[in-house]
Amino acid sequence: MTPGWLLRGGLVIDGTDPAAGGAPRVADVVVRGDRIAEVREPGPAPAESDLRTLDLTGLVLAPGFIDVHSHADSSILGPAADTSKLVQGVTTEVVGNCGISLAPHASPGEVPGRLLSERTTPTWASFSEYLLAVDERRGLTHTMHLVGHSALREAVVGHADRISDVHEVAAMRRELDEALAAGAAGLSSGLIYPPGAYADSRELTALVEVLDVRHVYATHLRNESDRVLDAIEEALHTARGARCGVQISHLKATGIRNHGRTALALERLDVARAAGLRVHQDVYPYTAASTSLSSCLPPWAHAGGTAALLARLADRSTRERLRAEIETPAPHTWENVAAAAGWDNIVVAGTTTGLDEGLSLNAVAEREGVDPFEALTRILVREGGRAAMVEHSMAESDVERVLSHRATIVASDGLPAGLGAHPHPRLHGTFPRVLARYVRDSGVLDLPTAIHKMTGLPATAFGVPERGAIRAGLIADLVAFDPDRILDRATYEEPVLPPEGIAWVMQCGELAVRDGSWTGLRVGRRLGPG
Repeated sequence: MTPGWLLRGGLVIDGTDPAAGGAPRVADVVVRGDRIAEVREPGPAPAESDLRTLDLTGLVLAPGFIDVHSHADSSILGPAADTSKLVQGVTTEVVGNCGISLAPHASPGEVPGRLLSERTTPTWASFSEYLLAVDERRGLTHTMHLVGHSALREAVVGHADRISDVHEVAAMRRELDEALAAGAAGLSSGLIYPPGAYADSRELTALVEVLDVRHVYATHLRNESDRVLDAIEEALHTARGARCGVQISHLKATGIRNHGRTALALERLDVARAAGLRVHQDVYPYTAASTSLSSCLPPWAHAGGTAALLARLADRSTRERLRAEIETPAPHTWENVAAAAGWDNIVVAGTTTGLDEGLSLNAVAEREGVDPFEALTRILVREGGRAAMVEHSMAESDVERVLSHRATIVASDGLPAGLGAHPHPRLHGTFPRVLARYVRDSGVLDLPTAIHKMTGLPATAFGVPERGAIRAGLIADLVAFDPDRILDRATYEEPVLPPEGIAWVMQCGELAVRDGSWTGLRVGRRLGPG
């Protein structure tokens, strides 16, 4: 029998809501097998000879962090070990966000923004086949899987810029129902990303109706800038009367003219909560976003898929139409990223060639002797439409306001590792950054509240089974860290540096990370909704 663990003398922050009595306390925790066996008052070393001892004096012991907004879908299946989340203390990830999932599909890699790793070759078509592939390849973290609305629409409707008909909606509902039966945790939408952007509220409502109380509808709003409040109303309308939980993904207000509007957004969500809607929001602790570079273009430019997009970019008159639409004065009817952020604040984060990474579109334009729009289109054509960006467009005050709200969950929105040398630092730094910058340094959050937003709250919102708290009988997914030393080292200039101050990470009763390094264990499990 494998020896258990005695975790002695740590400050246990058990993941429950501090308002409901989840106060920190020094305690000893006994782990046997893959579960927490006992949480007890500290005392002298016990006589149990089968327990290995870890002295946690001066450390905080918390449940393993749960990242409810991850894009590590292809990382799970790739040949390399993606340790970016595990070394932060993340033990569970929810993937398939923003309407982008790896199944079902008709033509892999067609959805702009999917960023399917070139190293991963799909061997599946249906969602159930995809989940079997995940089960065969044990990941580093535990995962829960959402069905992407864009993937559903692509499989049934393709990339046509039109409203779906009643038969197509019925087919999407059948695909979704089969995926939920196979173990999917819910549905996600990304309503700035084609082909999901072409859907109306009727289609979305019909799909959300398929979900039951165990599931979540997570939505990347149709607009996060000039029309963010309208987009929130659409999300609430879509989910009104739904049995599922609702998650507003990475709540923000993009562009200087919209800074401060998170206050109104949170008020509207509070009204919906008061009316009985089970809705939460998540946030990453940075003032920059990150997504596909092709998202700078309006939705109509993507109709027909990547080949059609590239053909449009090769046509001079279409390029001029695109330029005029992007440069039209605000407000805009679509998510005009370039207008909201400005060309100098859009930085190339990843390309298939490795060219231009870390440079703003202004910098690329100056080097090439062209304007920024021309630089954008040249990069997209050269890269076959596959490029990522970091977009600096938010206010720190909005980040703090959303982060401190009682219904906000901490999440990374990290894209898969290995997609360029200059990813957003959130991939490697989100969770330590909250504990260092927003707890220890600025006091925006107290430590128990921050831990709750990373553990107990996401576990409740997404139905993560047997995790999110330190309690006898639950799975022993745990993290121990030094609250005085924990630090995110990843920056926009050096975005792939691992954090400091995390002593170890335990998954299913075994140490997966020790002294900041992965131990080589692959104990990740695919989880269904609890």
